[in-house]
Amino acid sequence: MRSFERQETVRVFRERLHLAMDRAHMSKSGLARAVGIDRSTLSQLLSPENDRLPRADTVAGIASTLRVSLDWLMGLTADERSHAAILQESIIFSPATRSPVDENLARWHQESAGRKVRYVPSSLPDLAKTERTLIHEYQDFASKSTDQAILATRDKRAYSRLPDTDIEVCMSTQGLETFAAGKGIWTGFELDARLEQLAELQSLLRELYPRLRLFLFNGRTHYAAPYTIFGMQRAAIYLGQMYFAFTTREHVRTLTNHFDDLIRAASVQSHEAADFVGGLYERTQNSE
Repeated sequence: MRSFERQETVRVFRERLHLAMDRAHMSKSGLARAVGIDRSTLSQLLSPENDRLPRADTVAGIASTLRVSLDWLMGLTADERSHAAILQESIIFSPATRSPVDENLARWHQESAGRKVRYVPSSLPDLAKTERTLIHEYQDFASKSTDQAILATRDKRAYSRLPDTDIEVCMSTQGLETFAAGKGIWTGFELDARLEQLAELQSLLRELYPRLRLFLFNGRTHYAAPYTIFGMQRAAIYLGQMYFAFTTREHVRTLTNHFDDLIRAASVQSHEAADFVGGLYERTQNSE
């Protein structure tokens, strides 16, 4: 690192360390004790005369103690939150109210207006789910009621109809075929309800194309955990009852590249998706 760059990094580190300590109401002695360094060492880091950065493990300990992003502390990002902000779905809820996670997701969609949203669903695309599908999927779910799921779907469907919306969805063909066959979590879901859902999905794909584009890949050659990417601002990976939300550009870019790989590998392209769903509807109808 060149001398000027090092000095600038040291300056930003010092300023942000002061700021983080003030916000956390943390004294020098308290921080030094929590991190496991001498108070004199911390005082030196805070001194305007200092032109050296601390060791990597010291910086990591400071960031963890002050609950800020290490990248922010080093001046690499403007977002001071830690890289992985865990948004945990509460198992305590009131009927007909949005869960805290749904509120965050709705806000992130709004903040992404005019930017591309990339989405890998955990089952079917939420914005296309019918009420009967949501009831079957969430009637026994541990952390979300059916009413909350219905409200969240309404929010996403309303967002999808905004004029500047740009949504790409990737999922496996097997995911749709499993639904159509009433297998897996869809065991016991009535045929007429599955046909209604397939018809609704096909209708939305035709209505909203090209603002909404569905790509289908072969689940025997590729895999994707459920996640959503909001422009280049944020990515959220769904783990079941919680999300890991990332705001650092490196993490968002990595997931974006993964999503683009899924699109390149798609066996059904977006302009073919509505017809594929229509064909699946007919095969499902004729198989019973």
